Order: sequence, then C-alpha cells, then structure tokens
Amino acid sequence: MRLSKDKITLIYNDFLTPSEIPKETYDYRLGNRSALEWVIDQYQVSTDKRSGITNDPNRADDPQYILRLIGQVITVSLETVRIVNSLPDLGIPETSGR
Repeated sequence: MRLSKDKITLIYNDFLTPSEIPKETYDYRLGNRSALEWVIDQYQVSTDKRSGITNDPNRADDPQYILRLIGQVITVSLETVRIVNSLPDLGIPETSGR
C-alpha cells in the first residue's frame, strides 16, 4: 500500500487503486505527517527478521476493514480541516520564536 507521487491515488494492491484523494486531506496532520500517511505507514504487512513473525493488519473476518478505515480517515481529515478553518480568529497576536 502506497501513495502515488502526487498523493492523489492510493495504490492498495494490483487491482484496487482509490483515486482523487482531495489535497486538503493532507492538511490534517499528526506530528510531521498527515493522518492518512500515518495509517498507510502503520497498516503494512511486515515480517520481523529475527522471529519471522508476520504482522498482517488485514482481517479475515472483515476483508474491507483497511479500505473502510482509509475512507474514514479521509473523511475525518477533511471535516477537521473544514471545522478548524471556520473557527473565528482569537485576536491573539502571533509571536515569533515560540
């Protein structure tokens, strides 16, 4: 699972590539990356080199779980950005260096 270079398309696998991800999705950030980028990073199938244990976030009981999660993260990101942008200015002068 990875994003295209322009971050408009998510390459989920060889036959599923959701596209037209709004650029505003990336304005909602968790630290130094967007919530969507965090989910993509955390929800990767990986195998520990020492133990050989595979971490697979896919759920056999819910095969659409990750795709649904991605849709929810995009929706929450867009709504959060919309709400934050609609908040009135607090009238507090900006200071530099803090």
